[in-house]
Amino acid sequence: MSSSATEAPGTAGAGGSAREIDLEIGGMTCSSCAARIENKLNRMDGVTATVNYATENAHVRVQGQVTPQDLLATVEKTGYTARLPEPAVVRAATPAARTDSADGADGAAPTDGADGADDRRAADLRQRLMVSAGLATPVVLMAMIPALQFDNWQWLSLTLASPVVVWGAWPFHRAAWINLRHGATTMDTLVSLGVAAAYLWSLYALFLTPSGTTGWHLQMSWPWSSRPTGMSATATGADIYLEIASAVTVFLLAGRYAEARAKRRSGAALRALLDLGAKEVSRVVRRPDGTTVEERVDVALLAVGEEFVVRPGEKVATDAVVVEGASAIDESLLTGESVPVEVGPGDAVTGATLNTSGRLRLRATRVGADTRLAQIGRLVTRAQAGKAPVQRLADRVSAVFVPVVIALSLLTLLGWLLVTGDVESAFTAAVAVLIIACPCALGLATPTALLVGTGRGAQLGVLIKGPEILEQTRKADTILLDKTGTVTEGRMRLVGVVAADGEDRDVVLRLAAAVEAASEHPVARAIADGATAKAGAAGGLPPAVESFSSTQGLGVEGVVADAATGTRHAVLVGRPAWLEQRAIHLTPALATAMSTAQDAGRTAVAVGWDGRARGVLVVADTVRPTSAAAIAALRDLGLRPVLLTGDNARAAGAVAAEVGISPADVVAEVLPEDKVAQVRRFQDAGRQVAMVGDGVNDAAALAQADLGLAMGSGTDVAIEASDLTLVRSDLFAAVDAIRLSRRTLATIKGNLFWAFAYNVAAIPLAALGLLSPLVAGAAMAFSSVFVVTNSLRLRGFQPSGAAAAIDPPDR
Repeated sequence: MSSSATEAPGTAGAGGSAREIDLEIGGMTCSSCAARIENKLNRMDGVTATVNYATENAHVRVQGQVTPQDLLATVEKTGYTARLPEPAVVRAATPAARTDSADGADGAAPTDGADGADDRRAADLRQRLMVSAGLATPVVLMAMIPALQFDNWQWLSLTLASPVVVWGAWPFHRAAWINLRHGATTMDTLVSLGVAAAYLWSLYALFLTPSGTTGWHLQMSWPWSSRPTGMSATATGADIYLEIASAVTVFLLAGRYAEARAKRRSGAALRALLDLGAKEVSRVVRRPDGTTVEERVDVALLAVGEEFVVRPGEKVATDAVVVEGASAIDESLLTGESVPVEVGPGDAVTGATLNTSGRLRLRATRVGADTRLAQIGRLVTRAQAGKAPVQRLADRVSAVFVPVVIALSLLTLLGWLLVTGDVESAFTAAVAVLIIACPCALGLATPTALLVGTGRGAQLGVLIKGPEILEQTRKADTILLDKTGTVTEGRMRLVGVVAADGEDRDVVLRLAAAVEAASEHPVARAIADGATAKAGAAGGLPPAVESFSSTQGLGVEGVVADAATGTRHAVLVGRPAWLEQRAIHLTPALATAMSTAQDAGRTAVAVGWDGRARGVLVVADTVRPTSAAAIAALRDLGLRPVLLTGDNARAAGAVAAEVGISPADVVAEVLPEDKVAQVRRFQDAGRQVAMVGDGVNDAAALAQADLGLAMGSGTDVAIEASDLTLVRSDLFAAVDAIRLSRRTLATIKGNLFWAFAYNVAAIPLAALGLLSPLVAGAAMAFSSVFVVTNSLRLRGFQPSGAAAAIDPPDR
């Protein structure tokens, strides 16, 4: 499940290696266009392509010697335009630098794939819609209201309808002609045929029958009936269909304009995400004399290893580590987490987050396309370009639908002529079939929902790698939770200080932390950090420890000067057995405290000096405050939570009890290499397994699971192996990921159902003469708008984490 970046222009890649290339496609007007391009690309040796109509994007996997230029040439030979996109971070950082490509040789829409092209396309459709609606309105009114039919009214109708049919409907005629030149038919072919047929029949009626004579009138036609009742006041003539040709054009333009606006709104979340990045940065430059200065430069000029300054209220320019200073970082725009994160020297920060308070000096660790923001953009873009399995049937239908509909229209025409001999009724029914059958809604059903769903997920810190993942979230019934870093916070914290009789807890902590501060062991760091943060440890830590030494796996020792008493102590911190070797024995009370901590799955160390045991310090990898509520929510979603950990059974059982997991669903003492075997064990039992993890040792299990979810605080290897990435380091993100994925899938299925049902029900009505072309055009436009609007409801998806968060349990 690789997620490689878009290939740069001109690169061919290694001969035998698989490469992934994205193309921006121009000139597509319906899902049939996408199906044609996809088929042409897939006929190339070593090429597997997916073309998405809604995103105007092709995702191509290439094996062999095929170059990007070969792909571009194939698309252009098919009758469309294509280009390699600029990197997402470049588009976001330098919008002014975008090059808007001109219209293609065939008059196709611009293909820069950027906001400017979308805006121009929408503006063009809006202009055509407004002008056409103004001209078509009197045409329809005169045709439907006999009182408005003055002498020679039909010629005014022709004058007003002609610009609508020719100029207003030009996008449909142009696309139909381009595809006809390449021996193909699309939805635009149906629209163009229907509008042109109604208009040409009207010209025939006006110029070659009495319908063009002065004083000829139409009686009012019922719009739901396809059989007109045109009888003149002076002579019999053929009915004209100028109101149908113009009104259908207006309806379809309105549908296309609504689609264009909705597609832009659908992609707004991703565009906003990519625009988060800072544009400039205060880079720290060292002079030859050793002094430093700050210079304001473009963020693109910043290199890995260089230092830069972020002031309060500024955005972090790129992924970095804190060198100097302390502050609170607002990560809400990336993770959806509303509470700022406190950072200090040594802490990692993510580009595009906001510095809320202190001044920070940072060292860049990732820049450009390697940053987390760029990775998120690639993941979301790649997911939006894909297709869910449920869309494949719609694609197959769309590929053959247009020729079938044209054949049905001809059969309808012949059938009416054979049965009734009424040319006008036969013609009207045939046109209605052409117009009502356009399955544009089928082509929009999946991509629009996927576009909105993945965009909303990106806003909430949930990244869906591909549309096929949606099916797995519905099927999963068991979820394996790695304990460390997933259910727990993944780092040790000081949770208790027990002092011997007659000893001061603050003194015990301060002297022990002074020795531990010289060690890099996780337990030592937890004790030192806990002492520093504890308000009761007056005066903080002593400045230094003398004669420090560490005994691997047993403990540390050193000489500490106690400023409060002016005395010096030889302090030992470590295992009780190690202290006993130095003739320091725990009191019964301290031994009980040690045993109680160990029974709870926590780590306890003894503290002693001057030949006596002085206390016990307890550290633990604390459970995240929201884990218990999140696990309950997962259970409500129909998932069986299972705790998977390498810790001993006592520690695992204590954590499971705290978060509400049954003892029978705890798998302890699992070695990293055995996690894959545990996933397979559940799969062999017939379970559909989801796995949540964050470390390198979780990567293989995440890949083996039916659904892999990687916590965003984890390693790149784990994120790469997963199906869903949770940017928020909160188990509620897993709940939201599954909820959003299932809701997106439900929306897709709902869209497909209504799109299929609409065509299945409407085509027979039109063929039987029970549906006029006027109503057919309105209904077809409405079906597309309905699908898009239904998909846009996903923008209102709300995360469950904020509402369900609870206070940390008492320890």
